[in-house]
Amino acid sequence: MLNPIGRTMKNKTLILLLFFVLVGGTTLYYLLNSDDRKSTILYEERSFAIEDTAAIYKIFLADRFDHQTTLERKGTHWTYNGKYKANANAVENLLDAIKRVKMQFKPPNAAVNNLVKSLATEGIKVELYDRQNNLMKAYYIGGSTPDERGTYIMIEGANQPYVASIPAWTGNIRFRYNLTGDDWRDKTVFGLSADQIQAISINYPLQRNQSFTLVRNQQQFDLSPFYDLTPRKPQAPNQGKIQAYLYLFDHLLAESFINGQAKRDSILQQIPFCEIRLEQTDGTIKEVALHPRYFQTGLDEKTGGGTVETIVERYYANVDNEDFMLVQNEVFKKIFWSYDFFFD
Repeated sequence: MLNPIGRTMKNKTLILLLFFVLVGGTTLYYLLNSDDRKSTILYEERSFAIEDTAAIYKIFLADRFDHQTTLERKGTHWTYNGKYKANANAVENLLDAIKRVKMQFKPPNAAVNNLVKSLATEGIKVELYDRQNNLMKAYYIGGSTPDERGTYIMIEGANQPYVASIPAWTGNIRFRYNLTGDDWRDKTVFGLSADQIQAISINYPLQRNQSFTLVRNQQQFDLSPFYDLTPRKPQAPNQGKIQAYLYLFDHLLAESFINGQAKRDSILQQIPFCEIRLEQTDGTIKEVALHPRYFQTGLDEKTGGGTVETIVERYYANVDNEDFMLVQNEVFKKIFWSYDFFFD
């Protein structure tokens, strides 16, 4: 049997033991939860990719030079700034970067302040939204590392930049984000199936007798000369040839937009080689005038000016008197048929 002094000492020991257990448990709980919070924050500021790009319905890009781009998913395609169909290849390259971008390493602490300032002033702001217009992720894309194998990147609201890359791909990720203006636009001049075409007229101003008009008449097309003074052939045209011709308009792409071309007005004052007017079955009309761009070979020894051959590799395309584009003869020459071609 313990004496009163022994019982008192035992009670004090139990109390001290319980105290240390409580303090230790509380401290451990705090430390564990604190580590969890830190881990969550660290994961979020290092996680840039969205693997399910099908969930992305809007992409907003902006920089400090007043370049703003809004890409929105509309059914099977994307639109650029709410007005134009977007370039499918450019959007696919961007979505690929969004899906696979991955942190590579953390830059040295000594470089952090300068990198944060650079991202704030020269970076591209990226905002990704879902179908309900909820912000999914936002970050800044900066410049590349000196070896061009990594790109500086930082989550919006964070203070720590990182170097990111796309696995199994070498290059500056920024190039996939920093297209501007017409570079985001679809370069399709004509992209229609035969059953979408109501009428086509092809006018060669300098070869009037070769110009013609095709107009849908139920399941067939009526063919007639474009100019009234051109003699009409008495026999019926070959409908198989007409159908083959219509299929040529399913994939005609321009090489580039050149809306900033300084000589645009003077070029349009010249007589075009060909004028195309295409009407769709829904009533939509597109008009394209093609002006030859002659191949310049060198300098004329007498005049000192450029010598010009009659070779035409490209055409200036005036599309609906709105866009000015450059198209390749190799792509468009297949539709330069004449009135006679449709007869056996």
